[in-house]
Amino acid sequence: MSFTVIIPARFAAQRLPGKPLLDIGGKTMVQHTWERAKASDADRVAIATDDERIAEAVQSFGGEVLMTSPDHRSGTDRLQEAAAQLGLTESAIVVNVQADEPLLPASCINQVASNLQVNPETGIATLCEVITRQDEIGDPNSVKVVMDGQGHALYFSRATIPHGASASAKNCYRHIGLYAYRVAVLNQFVQWPPAALELDEKLEQLRALSNGIAIHVAVSDARIPPGVDTEKDLEQVRQHLVRQSAPGTE
Repeated sequence: MSFTVIIPARFAAQRLPGKPLLDIGGKTMVQHTWERAKASDADRVAIATDDERIAEAVQSFGGEVLMTSPDHRSGTDRLQEAAAQLGLTESAIVVNVQADEPLLPASCINQVASNLQVNPETGIATLCEVITRQDEIGDPNSVKVVMDGQGHALYFSRATIPHGASASAKNCYRHIGLYAYRVAVLNQFVQWPPAALELDEKLEQLRALSNGIAIHVAVSDARIPPGVDTEKDLEQVRQHLVRQSAPGTE
């Protein structure tokens, strides 16, 4: 299996400015994420940014950095520019790993890349998890997904789908924002205007569905800890890594 990991990283963030450079146990967040990606089977791992501070930090720990435009509207646009800079062919597979996922299991990166490779009819692959808390099912901050029998996404929504879903029935799935793209699809994606459903739901992946791109969705083989969006998330990740490094902890 051959694939490339690109980690888009931007300095500006409304809730946590400078998020990729925040310290977690003596390393920046982006270094933790990079180390997770390096532990995968990727042929290459690169960090795409528009900020010299992030670039300097990446170079300090030996990572590959790609300087990209400061005008990108989304991480997907930055991802596409980075893939072009690397000269990746249209048939190549790129995995987009968010810079604020310092606990992402490398096995999940491998899983999403493999799923795209073995499903040639799809242009994008992603993962999901069963929702086990009833209050999360109705939470618009938790993005839900429904799939057909072949694992193709039918729809993504902030609403409760399917209607009447329950945690006890285990019939509601939370989407995990880890994506593998074929470069040909990535090149098309950035040329399309935002779709009506995308604007309604504020979910970029609906642009692909609206343009007829099949998205493969599989239940993650490993539990994926939450990313870092708030100070509370950051503290939880710090505590997790302290517990993980404690004597007698595997």
